[in-house]
Formats: sequence, structure tokens, C-alpha cells
Amino acid sequence: MISPVRNEINLRNLRLSPPPRFWLLLLGLIPLIALWTSLFTVRSDSVAVVQRFGKYVQEVPPGLHLKIPFGVDVVTVLPVKRQLKLEFGFATPGASDPYQVPSDPEKETQMVTGDLNAALVEWVVQYRIAEPLKFLFQIRDPRMTLRDVSESVMREVVGDRTVDEVLTIGRQEIEVGALAQMQSLAAKYELGISIDQVQLKNVNPPRPVQESFNEVNQAQQEKEKLINEARREYNRIIPLAEGERDQRIREAEGYRLKRVNEAEGDVARFNAVLAEYLKAPEVTKRRIYLETLQQVLPLLRSKIILDEKGAQILPLLQLNPEQTGQP
Repeated sequence: MISPVRNEINLRNLRLSPPPRFWLLLLGLIPLIALWTSLFTVRSDSVAVVQRFGKYVQEVPPGLHLKIPFGVDVVTVLPVKRQLKLEFGFATPGASDPYQVPSDPEKETQMVTGDLNAALVEWVVQYRIAEPLKFLFQIRDPRMTLRDVSESVMREVVGDRTVDEVLTIGRQEIEVGALAQMQSLAAKYELGISIDQVQLKNVNPPRPVQESFNEVNQAQQEKEKLINEARREYNRIIPLAEGERDQRIREAEGYRLKRVNEAEGDVARFNAVLAEYLKAPEVTKRRIYLETLQQVLPLLRSKIILDEKGAQILPLLQLNPEQTGQP
């Protein structure tokens, strides 16, 4: 007679042992899984760093590649040709990079200027992964380090300038100065990152005084507008006045030369007449007399020629043309 306990043990062993078909299926899936996990693709804007048991092996270019499966080779794909960015004080909706958006935007924007005024500064840092090996192995978290470096540099640069420079005229200088310092620190810390640009976005005063600042800013803009209008009017009138002045000066200079030349001509003519007069006074007198008559006689309306021996003729003549109506 079979013991009930032994029979129960045999049935349990029979239920736990898998059928041979399962092992065959498992052996068939292992190569497929190995092949599937050994293939990886690198996009055209990226490179892949291969680590074998945690040790660097090689850097592979874009394309389809093979690796040792089952976690022996670990591949890290880095977008070295893509421009990445960090945002400070604001966050772009839908950003996929967790390092791009700030954890506390309001805290990052609060800064103190060199004249002990407060300002809310928003900016963007655009960078690229230039050296993949340094980016992966030199610093534990290079993107977070870059974020801390950027915030520290921006606070230092803003702290060296007045609030008016930060809000208005000094934006470009702040961008250039911050970019130079960030590049220097990134190279010093060997982040493997190339910083391309630092761009200021919105720079505003603190919210409690923002309305008053806007009024002051509007007054300054009105002042600049009036100054520009005055300069435009100045540039319109002054050249005309200067041109008129130069014209008057040239006319006076021409008139002076004309009068001088005429005077010199009169002097030369008088000297010539004097020389001739000294040679023959009577002849010169008669010539001058005749030339004068030649100029005067055409201006007379009526001409009466009398004999020097005639007498008592004037009372008989009507010499006033206005009374007779005759020319």
C-alpha cells in the first residue's frame, strides 16, 4: 500500500519541474535577447562613450554599433554637436532636459547691485559638450556644477555695477564679462564644456518698487526723446545757418575783391590821364571836356545851340517843357 505522504511529495515535484519545451524556448530567446541588447544607435549630432565593467573603452561616432550585452558594456550617448542651454529665473514649458530649468526660479533671480539696490535678473547660458571624457569622468555632475558657476559669476558681475547699468545701458557689458569668467572657470574645473553665449533676458526691479521704477524709466525715455528731437532740430538748423554764413562770407569777399580791383583800375586810369596831362595840358583838358559832353548831352531832352554873339534871345524861348507840354 502506497503511503499518502510519499504520493503527495511525488505530485509536488511533478508540478514544479518545468517541461522540456520551456527550456528549449528559453535557450532560443537568450541569443535573441543578447543580439537585441548588443545593438545600439548613435544619432548624427552625438557620440557614444563605451565603458566595459566601468572602465573607458572607446568613443564611437554616429551610426549603428555593437557592444557586449548583459551589462558588460555600458554606452553613454552625449549630444556633442547640439547646443544645450541652462535657464535661470524662468522655465521654458515642455523642456525635456532636467538641468535646463531651475529648481527655485525666484531665488536665482534675486541679486544685489553695486549700489546696494535689488534687481531681478533672468538669463540663459548656451553651451556644448566639447570633451566627452572630461564631461563624464572629471566632475561628478558637470551640468549642476556649470549651473552653480553661472549663478556665482552672474551675481559677481551684477554686484560690480549700479542698478541703472544692470537695468538699462550695461546689459551688453554684463553679458560679455559673465561669458569670459564662465569660460575661464569651466576650463579651470575641466568640465569638458564649451560655453557659447550668455544672454540676459528680463531684468526688472523688485515687485514692490516696480511701478515706481517704471514711472522713472518712462520719464527718462521722455527726456531722451526730447533730447533727440532737440538734436534733430539742431542738426537741421545749424547746417543751414552755417551754409548761409559761408555764402555771405563768400559774397563779401567777392565784393571786396571787386571794389579793390575797381579802385586799383581807377588809380591806374587816373595815373595814365595825369601822365598825359603833364605832357600836354591843353589837349588833355579839351579831350576830357569833349568826353564829358559826350556823356552828358544824351541825357538832355532839349538841345539849344546858340551863337556866342547872339543876344536877347532867352526871354523869347519857352525853355520849360512841363509848361508847354512839349519834350
